Amino acid sequence: MAMTIAAVAHDQKKAALADWVHRHQEQLRPHHLIATATTGSVIRKMVPGLDIRTVKSGPLGGDQQIGAMIADGLIDLLVFFPDPLTPMPHDVDVKALLRLALVYDVPCAFNPHSADLIVASRMLAPRPA
Repeated sequence: MAMTIAAVAHDQKKAALADWVHRHQEQLRPHHLIATATTGSVIRKMVPGLDIRTVKSGPLGGDQQIGAMIADGLIDLLVFFPDPLTPMPHDVDVKALLRLALVYDVPCAFNPHSADLIVASRMLAPRPA
């Protein structure tokens, strides 16, 4: 059964997230990917054949859109590469997204290593419908 995976990255981390998606594109291909707009465009450039739906950019409400999907039970995994060293003007939205992921017990990866561990756990392996 396909999972819905949300992908979000701050500016300085977008390349790292796109690289992670590229390295794991075969494991991600059977799933539904949703990304914020700019992150999604960076991923599409690196992995052009991967189907990815985008929402608004983070500062324009994309983090809130993904948060709403989490609250509605539509997101199975959040892969979010934040940049802890750069101040974000939409920090409140980011905190709300993280709070919702915690409240609704959504598995999260916040860097390439933790995201690799999720892949290694076989969480993304195809499951019977």
